[in-house]
Amino acid sequence: MTIEDNTAAHPIPMEPIMQDNLLINFTTEFHRVWSTNGSKAKPATFWRPTPAPDALPGYFPLGDVLFPGDANINGEMVAAVVCEKDMEGSLSTKGKALARPADFELVWKETGAPSVTRMSIWRPLAPVGYVALGLVCSNDHCKPSLNSVRCVRLDLVIAANVGDLIWNDKGSGAKLSFSAFGIEPSTAAAGDIHFAPGTFVGIQGYSKPAAPSTAYGLRMQIPLQVSASPQIPTLTGYTKPVVNEPAIVTQIARLPWFAVRDHAHPGEQFRNSPYYELKRTDEYVLIGHERNESDKYRAVKWTAPRLQNAVTMRMFHSFTAMEIVKAWPTVPLSDIRMTKFSACLPKSLTRTETSSNGWNELRPQVVIAMAPKQTSVAVYQMQSHYELVREDGTQVAVDFGYTDDSSVLLTQYPPEFVELASACPPLTTDTPTISGTDGANAKEQPSSGPDVVIDTAP
Repeated sequence: MTIEDNTAAHPIPMEPIMQDNLLINFTTEFHRVWSTNGSKAKPATFWRPTPAPDALPGYFPLGDVLFPGDANINGEMVAAVVCEKDMEGSLSTKGKALARPADFELVWKETGAPSVTRMSIWRPLAPVGYVALGLVCSNDHCKPSLNSVRCVRLDLVIAANVGDLIWNDKGSGAKLSFSAFGIEPSTAAAGDIHFAPGTFVGIQGYSKPAAPSTAYGLRMQIPLQVSASPQIPTLTGYTKPVVNEPAIVTQIARLPWFAVRDHAHPGEQFRNSPYYELKRTDEYVLIGHERNESDKYRAVKWTAPRLQNAVTMRMFHSFTAMEIVKAWPTVPLSDIRMTKFSACLPKSLTRTETSSNGWNELRPQVVIAMAPKQTSVAVYQMQSHYELVREDGTQVAVDFGYTDDSSVLLTQYPPEFVELASACPPLTTDTPTISGTDGANAKEQPSSGPDVVIDTAP
């Protein structure tokens, strides 16, 4: 097989994505298998992902890559490659992650002008329990080697959709007709990323395949590092406490390079930052403090601004293409070099376990509490700050924040058993849960202790 050497420098390998006993990595190195030069068909070039053995030993492609035109894609395009994880002498309970094709079936071969190099396209026939994620090419009419590609265990992939047309052989003069299409991942659920390895699917003929079962993508869970939440503040005297309790990084989501738009072509972005981190920092902020020196209950009221900001969120999305409460990208990627994907952040990270409406709530929060006689009371609110950083620690876009209605708490001094009434006026839609200190539980009934009512009205 005639191949074209790659002179582009390869980056230091990224830490692989691991799903069970499957390792997924990426390469920017390719060998040219065949091009349409000399044919009357539209220009296109077929490439084989070929990671350097010293950089990614043991990695295999999942299929070949088809790129319109005849430009050299080395260093420009990025394709996924896979490897079997070393299980230290034991296999996964589900078997090996990868398998060689059992055989190949012919999809198309070039039989046109005699001046054109022979070429054929083959579909790997996967063993039972495995699927092929792309087609394989040959610059002759012989079957490719069984070691040219690997099939993936069925539970490690996700059904995908057939995407747009990449190329067809119209004008080639071949006896068989052929069309090649991209792969569009399905919409990811919260905490997941579905992505295409860069391969293509194809059929004999010019109609787009109707059955989505012909296309598959890879899947991964977004790694989430979780730390303990900030310590709940308590009053230790009658004097006003500090406004801000210590802030703590409580959750970090690690995102692969292709899930963040960083305004660089794919090869450069992959080399500069294989991973990004979305960090959430939590802190308790003092909303209000009151010392009641009288012998009667006293009603106190405070207004707390929200960290949610529509302008900031639009700026963050504009720079990164990321969404907070739904899957992204929301529009198809226009750059064919980009890895097609669908990603959705974990609900615990975005505080959307019960509802995503909180991110659209921009009105200030009103808190009303009843201070018992001869006591000092304080109301705190949990605030979360988000920052996206590259592998080298530099920040991407702008940071943004979230005010959590369900993490408002009241504490008093001297401490005593406290029962909090958590109720909202009729104009609110959600009833927030109020957390208390000193062993208090939120209950919707009268109490001898202080009461707090939260309102989101201006």
